[in-house]
Amino acid sequence: QVQLVESGGGLVQAGGSLRLSCAASGRTFSTYRMGWFRQAPGKEREFVASITWSRGYTYYVDSVKGRFTISRDNAKNTVYLQMNSLKPEDTAVYYCAAGARVITVQQEREYDYWGQGTQVTVSS
Repeated sequence: QVQLVESGGGLVQAGGSLRLSCAASGRTFSTYRMGWFRQAPGKEREFVASITWSRGYTYYVDSVKGRFTISRDNAKNTVYLQMNSLKPEDTAVYYCAAGARVITVQQEREYDYWGQGTQVTVSS
C-alpha cells in the first residue's frame, strides 16, 4: 500500500522558515517524479515544486523561486521542501504527490498518489 505522509507544517512569522517532509513507502519510487502542491482557503490547488527521484531534476513555480528548495534523500525515501523568506500568501495546506509518468509537472491529474496534507500558516 503506497503511502505519502507529510510533516513539518506549522505557524511561522513572515520572513521565517519551515521544512516540510514527505515520507514515501509502499513501492519503489526511483522512476517517479515527486511534487509539492498547495491549496489556500477559497482557492484551487496549485503546483509549487517537483523533483525527479532518480536524477534530482527540479522545477518550481515562479512565485517560490529563490525562496523554496525541493530535495530528496534516497536512503530515507523522503522528499523535502525547504521554505525560506515565507510570506503570508504562502499560507496553505501543502500536499506531497508522486507520479510515474508525469509529463507536465504542474498538472495534478498526472500524479498517481497524494498525501493527506500539512498546514502552513504565515502570519504578517
